[in-house]
Amino acid sequence: MVRKKLAGIGGKIYLLLIFIFLYGPIATLIVLSFNESRFRGKWGGFSLKWYESLFSSREIMDALWTTLLLALLSAFIATVLGTVAAFAMNRMKRLPRVILMTVTNIPMLNADIVTGISLMLLFLALNYKLGFSSVLFAHITFNLPYVVLSVLPKLKQMNRSVYEAALDLGASKQYAFLKVIFPDILPGILTGFLLSFTMSLDDFVITHFTKGVGVDTLSTKIYAEVRKGIRPEIYALSTLLFVGVFIMLVLVNRRTGQSRERSAK
Repeated sequence: MVRKKLAGIGGKIYLLLIFIFLYGPIATLIVLSFNESRFRGKWGGFSLKWYESLFSSREIMDALWTTLLLALLSAFIATVLGTVAAFAMNRMKRLPRVILMTVTNIPMLNADIVTGISLMLLFLALNYKLGFSSVLFAHITFNLPYVVLSVLPKLKQMNRSVYEAALDLGASKQYAFLKVIFPDILPGILTGFLLSFTMSLDDFVITHFTKGVGVDTLSTKIYAEVRKGIRPEIYALSTLLFVGVFIMLVLVNRRTGQSRERSAK
């Protein structure tokens, strides 16, 4: 009995330490975003001036807009293409599916710097001008595997007999897909979209090699300012991004839980 209690206490302490290491730096960043002083080691009192300065900074807001637009477009396009690819792979025979799965895993296992340099050389070889579109194509490329690997397990778990029964009852393939398959794989699609959005939002290496002159995302903008010292406005911006992603995850998980409850009923 005593050993069980000690094991339970040790497990809770271990879990607490994990959460401290994971979210301690984020908590520090959030606190610094409300610090009146510009210096990290000095607390000057609670203030919202860095948030005001953030929204009045043209450079940071332009980089933010480019980052969000790039993340949303690449995540949406990758989700559509990845869902179609996963649906096609699920209907293939074993050998072609294994080969395609191996090819799909390569961008995930490959180093970002190799992917970035390879895409840059490809664009240069095609005489394609580096800019926003080149970064968009690059982000779609490395986002696709995350969507495929999120949707494919849902397709394997699905009962194919229901889809075939819908076709036998006179439903068209499009209608059967939207009413039978799509609701079952929707959690996987949302997971793939969120993963793609987060990876695109966070990426630096591939963006650095495929962007052109005058195109800046938050990651490249922050990297350029590291030598001069990161401005406190970046702390405020990072806090807003963290809160936004957290709220989006809560809403998606809540909706997924509600859909599972309806399916169970």
